[in-house]
Amino acid sequence: MTPFAGSAVIPGTDLGQHARALRRVHDAVMGGAAPQVPVRPLVSRSWSRVLGFGLDPTHANARDPLPWAEVERRRRHSPLALVVDELRSVLTSVADASRFIVVVTDADGIILWREGSAGVLRTADTLGFAEGAIWTEDHVGTNAIGTALAEQAPVQLFSAEHFEEGQHPWYCTASPIHDPRTGALLGVVDVSGPALTLHPALIALVETATRLAEARLWRHHEQALHRLRRSAEHVLATTTGPVLLVDDDGWVAHYSGVLVRDRIAAPRADLALTVPGMGLCVPERLGDGWLVRPGAAPGELTARLATVGREAVLEVSAVDGPGWRASLTPRHAVLLRLLAQAGPEGMSAAALSRALFGDDEHRVTVRAEVSRLRRVVGALVATTPYRVAEGVRLTCAD
Repeated sequence: MTPFAGSAVIPGTDLGQHARALRRVHDAVMGGAAPQVPVRPLVSRSWSRVLGFGLDPTHANARDPLPWAEVERRRRHSPLALVVDELRSVLTSVADASRFIVVVTDADGIILWREGSAGVLRTADTLGFAEGAIWTEDHVGTNAIGTALAEQAPVQLFSAEHFEEGQHPWYCTASPIHDPRTGALLGVVDVSGPALTLHPALIALVETATRLAEARLWRHHEQALHRLRRSAEHVLATTTGPVLLVDDDGWVAHYSGVLVRDRIAAPRADLALTVPGMGLCVPERLGDGWLVRPGAAPGELTARLATVGREAVLEVSAVDGPGWRASLTPRHAVLLRLLAQAGPEGMSAAALSRALFGDDEHRVTVRAEVSRLRRVVGALVATTPYRVAEGVRLTCAD
């Protein structure tokens, strides 16, 4: 991840003067006039979305806080509970921590954890910026948390770039956190404080905290695979022929007699799946994981991507025996078509970002989308670079 391209200020900016200029821009746009200076594209997109929701910038819109019991339930079930202490430790370890607060939300934009300066916390309370509150754009307008969720990218906002006038005395810097196993969005980490205390280094600080959290989540994943492998040792020792031991998401804990793979399609009970190099397989539940063995002769897999009605459908078959089919989202269908066109050379995250979004700035989003695609199609898509796996013949119907 590169430093946030969406920085709200550059070093040396007179924060007070900039805040006043932004207030004039905000007043003009909300009044239906053209601003004298351009609005950042990120902010312009968000304001357009929020105005479409019918929110009022002149007062606090509904935060709809959840009951405390529901907040605690969400905390218990959030994977971020594994790393929230480290997030807080990193972000509150700097000298300026006495001037801001750290907030962690779930993927729904609901604040689950909050910590920081007592004075800033009291001010946050007056804004409804507290545990259980929903901070999506459709509830509270343009804000770093909600806009990061909407854009699926890191966001920094300063002063009157916020939609609600009550948030203008604030800055906020937020970054989405994704599950490194699946690419699924887990939530957002945010640092907020008085606008005139914004320090340029906060961008790097939030970026570092996000990286460390995702790395720690990956370490928890590796430990889980190790435990799965240890628990299945007695079975693996007596198993002959090609075999994979995978978790519920298809991540490989053990392999034998087949080329190393990191992931296959997520197994399902009594549902055959196809694995490049192994052919048709029937997964068998083994403890907390799955034993995957060939049920037909290995060979080339044939995959066909087509549109059936309004739905994108991928049909996969092995040389011997039946295959399987899966419905794909429009974005995943586009990704597969791009990879098919790229051939064996494949495409980097930056190249996919340019093809999908017209720039290099959406590489994090691309990696997350490919990870979600691989959760559906497994090893049919290979990585580094992203490409259709060897042994798979993919055709795309018009």
